[in-house]
Amino acid sequence: MRVSPDLMSDVAEVLLSEEQIAAKVAEMGARISADYEGRELTLVSVLKGSLPFMADLMRRITLPLRIDLMEVSSYGGATTESSGLVRILKDLSAPIEGRDVLLVEDIIDTGLTLNYLMRYLRGKNPHSIKICTLLDKPARRLVEIPLDYVGFEIPDAFVVGYGLDFGEVYRNLRFVGVLRPEAYES
Repeated sequence: MRVSPDLMSDVAEVLLSEEQIAAKVAEMGARISADYEGRELTLVSVLKGSLPFMADLMRRITLPLRIDLMEVSSYGGATTESSGLVRILKDLSAPIEGRDVLLVEDIIDTGLTLNYLMRYLRGKNPHSIKICTLLDKPARRLVEIPLDYVGFEIPDAFVVGYGLDFGEVYRNLRFVGVLRPEAYES
């Protein structure tokens, strides 16, 4: 993997600007607040990519909430394709039984990881569980999953920024951009 000292030189185009993302997150936070009015919500972030999204989203939700973190892996290092094998690297730190849970994801593409994770979390007997994702890439979907809150539908391109990475790099970009193929093809 070759990474330029100037991360911007590896980005072919900015797909979603920092301003577009901020406006959509505010809109989603208001909708979630209205939908869960009078209830306490538990946000579960799937590390590492969704962390910036969840941090911004939780500041836009006006209800009592708890947060928890999980880390799962379905990619093998610096690759652009899911392996199909899902491993839980970090489980929840608190029980979710009887709680309203909102699973917060950065991107949904094939749906394989999310499908596994939803089955796993339902086994912990939450009162309800819904899905919130910043990005939806339906062109790659292999498993149909109902998404409750979707920020943006995006084309089938390899994207980085705002938490999304390639080989643990590019997460700190404040926008979502399409990575140049030369940056990930060896």
